[in-house]
Amino acid sequence: MAALSGLARPALAAPTAALFAGLAALATLFGWYSGGGSVDVAWAPALDLRFSLELDGLAALYSLLATGIGFAVFVYSWRYLPLHLEHESHAGKPEHEHGVRFFAFMALFMGSMVGLAMAQDLILVFLFWDLTAIASYFLIGFDRHKEDSRASALMALVVTGSTAVLLLVGALMLYGAHGTFSIPELARLTEPGPLLTVAGGLIAIAGLAKSAQVPFQFWLPRAMAAPTPVSAYLHSAAMVAAGVLLIGRVYPLLQKSETLLTALMVVGLLSIAVGGILALTRDVLKQLLAYSTISQYGYVVFMYGLGGKYGAVGAALYVIAHALAKSALFLTAGAASEATGETRLSRLGGLAPRMPALAVGSGVAAAGLAAFPFTIGFFKDELFYGAAFERGAPFAFLALAATILTLAYTWRFWSGVFLGPYRTAAEPVSGMMTGPILGLGALTILGGVLVGPFADLARAAGAASYLGAVKSVEPAYHLDARPENLLALATFALGALLILTRPYWQGAASLFARAGEVAGPERAYNASVDGLNRLSTVMHNIEVRDMRSRVAAILLPAGVLVGIGFLATVQGGTYRFGSIDAQDWPLLFALVAASLATIATAFARKHVTIALVLSSSGFSVAVAFAFFGAPDVALVAVLVETIVTLVLLGMLRLIPRKTLESGARIPIKAVRRKAFVAVVAGCFAMAISWSTLSQPSSPRSVAQRHIALTPDAHGKDVVTVILADFRGLDTMGEISVVALVLLGVATLLARGRLP
Repeated sequence: MAALSGLARPALAAPTAALFAGLAALATLFGWYSGGGSVDVAWAPALDLRFSLELDGLAALYSLLATGIGFAVFVYSWRYLPLHLEHESHAGKPEHEHGVRFFAFMALFMGSMVGLAMAQDLILVFLFWDLTAIASYFLIGFDRHKEDSRASALMALVVTGSTAVLLLVGALMLYGAHGTFSIPELARLTEPGPLLTVAGGLIAIAGLAKSAQVPFQFWLPRAMAAPTPVSAYLHSAAMVAAGVLLIGRVYPLLQKSETLLTALMVVGLLSIAVGGILALTRDVLKQLLAYSTISQYGYVVFMYGLGGKYGAVGAALYVIAHALAKSALFLTAGAASEATGETRLSRLGGLAPRMPALAVGSGVAAAGLAAFPFTIGFFKDELFYGAAFERGAPFAFLALAATILTLAYTWRFWSGVFLGPYRTAAEPVSGMMTGPILGLGALTILGGVLVGPFADLARAAGAASYLGAVKSVEPAYHLDARPENLLALATFALGALLILTRPYWQGAASLFARAGEVAGPERAYNASVDGLNRLSTVMHNIEVRDMRSRVAAILLPAGVLVGIGFLATVQGGTYRFGSIDAQDWPLLFALVAASLATIATAFARKHVTIALVLSSSGFSVAVAFAFFGAPDVALVAVLVETIVTLVLLGMLRLIPRKTLESGARIPIKAVRRKAFVAVVAGCFAMAISWSTLSQPSSPRSVAQRHIALTPDAHGKDVVTVILADFRGLDTMGEISVVALVLLGVATLLARGRLP
């Protein structure tokens, strides 16, 4: 609707997008409190594919985040985007065209995220997954006149798109073993074992890459080339959240494998550490927040790895608290940058007296991220500590270290912008940019005072992920000396110490960051892309040399892949000899004649002779069709061979004799090479054909369906019906193409443009 209204009147794109996002959020909330709902229809029955959606707890959580925070981001963008377009040069196009494009792709992103949240079928998950990747590509590369934006968008697409293939492979492995793509059915049918570990691991890798977890974290900071509203949405409620959404959706499968749970814990801890340390070294506002997002989603992955009811519910509540806080902080970064023209912490400071509303709203959001009391963030850390304590004291100390890092980089962001000396003059900020931040801050406070509705949603999401009871998980304030409270106090004390001792550890953190730049995964990605580009250049130079090279560039890789598949397939008992009866001899003679004609074609030297011998091969095949009892097919084959032979002879008549004679002289080395390739290819083709015909894969095939439907199409044989009825539309399309080509040729001939 945003795109349609924007095309009619560009100024309506922003309000339409905000209106529909708000209505979608209200509809999701109403649907959830009305008991949810589901849709389950077969959209490709022959492939066992179903359009299966359900508004369960997990779907409600992420749908509310996608639509609710989407509403806040749309309102913010209403004022921010004109300022952004004013600062940027967009190839001379009118600003309103880019505004419509922005809101259209943001709406597509939101709709894809809602579909992904409700999908209950792995193939449907894969489709919505790819839609989010496509939308994010265009949004990250929104400023497409900038090389950095284009490169960042491509990096995000390559990393998340290539790992999406692993999601599809894992889904197909599970389907092959259990005959269904339904996630609830798979949760019931799967058992612990190597298959579950491998398939679940492939799906988990896709989720970890989307959530920018180690070692895939490098694409997310680069994605900060996008406009600020895109960054806020990607990091809080959409693209990055999609990764942990996938893990939560397939968690009933993953939790059956201790290997996968351990892997999630390790990846989560590494992401917490890497993202947290790098966030303490970044000077650009959005870069700092990007690395903090890597660290924060590491919490969620770590909690899923810890398992148990606290892990499942805690991960859901953590996603809620992080989304509210992080979206507000990203919007704060954009507002501060627009007001001052600066994007670095070292050039900002002292803005609190000049932007009090912005300072209060972002301060509350920062307090929620740092888990201060009376914010929803306090309860996310309470469940985080509870999940860690369930696994033992060492995990509790690891959780403490993680929360200390969070407090340090959150304070660094907020204090660097609003406290300290006033460095840069600031212009007033529009209320449409401040209002969404205050609204998100108010929700952060509301969750800290009235945690019940948020806890209910988190428990429902946890129940959709965890194969066990979660009703006993009750986040609340407890004025006692329980371990969670002691760890919270230790976080504030040790976090303050970490902040005060910054001069002592800053050098080591910067050295860690430089080491990552020299030998990190981003460098490996760049080297891989450069290598593929060089390989592509080499292959292109080979392919465009002549027509033979173009054909070889297609057939050779295809032949190699088919050969590998053939050699890797068990062939025992495949090749069989049938009996030859008296009625088979005419057929054998026809096939032998066709084979001899084909071989003779390779030894003929005169082009006319080649054409005639080649046509005799086709006529021999027509005789074989006649012996099979298909005279109409034989007649078609004769007609086709006759026309092709006449056309070929006519073309040879137009080619000068010297050209034909020069083409017949081929070096002996080339002849041997071609003969070797022909023999190898022929042997493989014969072996594959023989194995296929000796042992058909299944009596149930589309051919049986065609045979059964032939009488209904009023045809006498299957071939005629396929050409005239089953492929009628396709045939009409082919005829239309030929007609258009002939019309074009006739027009050029009439104008004298062809010799």
